[in-house]
Amino acid sequence: MEAVEGIRIVKMEGSHIKEVARLERECFSTPWHENGLRYELTNPLAAFYVALDPKGRVAGYAGMHNIVGEGYVTNVAVYPSCRRRGIGRALMETLLHFAKENHLRLVTLEVRASNAGAIALYEQLGFVQVGVRPGYYQKPKEDALIMTKDYWHDRAFPEQVHGAEFLTPAQ
Repeated sequence: MEAVEGIRIVKMEGSHIKEVARLERECFSTPWHENGLRYELTNPLAAFYVALDPKGRVAGYAGMHNIVGEGYVTNVAVYPSCRRRGIGRALMETLLHFAKENHLRLVTLEVRASNAGAIALYEQLGFVQVGVRPGYYQKPKEDALIMTKDYWHDRAFPEQVHGAEFLTPAQ
């Protein structure tokens, strides 16, 4: 899938792991390790994607777990030198496309309360703040905002998700 400025979004593969782990170390104070990332390649509940630049190098990545018909975004990261080019948006749109294709009821994530750029992006994509996790992040200690995009009221959303039946508000 073509994203922006020659960036392609593809499923994460084994050949991407070392670079994604490097990206994790650069972007997060408590990064995922290679073994954890490698596990996601075989995790049937995981959907992980990378953004590749025109030379095939990782510019960013995003991942989500599908738990009982709900999407939980694990991480979204873009190299600082590649930010403000629409890569984070393209990665999130890829996860949201996956969610709709797989009839997920909602997609949720945590974001640092101070990360105004990410919060603005998530709001543009239809996420709303639904809660706070006090002291969720370490190094530095900070609250996480819980943001969710709910497909529950989407008229195109089926009343049955992966064999589980949900009561609608009218029931």
